[in-house]
Amino acid sequence: MANLNKVMLIGRLTRDPETRSLPSGASVVQFGLAVNRVYNNRQSGEKVEETAFIDCEAWGRTGETIARYLKKGRQLFVEGRLKFDSWEKDGQRRSKLSVVAENFQFIDSQTGERQSSAEGGGGGNFSSGNASGQQQPQRGQAPVGAPQAAPQGTPQDDYADDDIPF
Repeated sequence: MANLNKVMLIGRLTRDPETRSLPSGASVVQFGLAVNRVYNNRQSGEKVEETAFIDCEAWGRTGETIARYLKKGRQLFVEGRLKFDSWEKDGQRRSKLSVVAENFQFIDSQTGERQSSAEGGGGGNFSSGNASGQQQPQRGQAPVGAPQAAPQGTPQDDYADDDIPF
């Protein structure tokens, strides 16, 4: 039986990231994301906006980078996995579902400008690939797994959207 635990979200931070250090020396950063969904109500035909508030955590260097460059209100792309915690408080069983961020990208331009000047990089996005063991690109190189530009004279996608079966 196959298993998959993968989450991809784009949202805005609902609070400033909080950094904690564990006795082992590891650091964990906790933050919240607000993710919006806009749809049309079938009965009234009006536009409805729905917001989901999601607790997230990031470990090690991934978390440290998020805490360093992001504040409440900034937009962020997070790729990670779901984590289920349960505990007992005052005799009642409690539980919470959260996201463990493994990779991320800054989305809004203010973050990119601060990152560019602070890190000496040239782009507006920063991706952390170290959480999954991926090799980090050197400055000026495309991230590992990033789409490469097609050579001159090579035809690009010659398919219409209707030709794709899914």
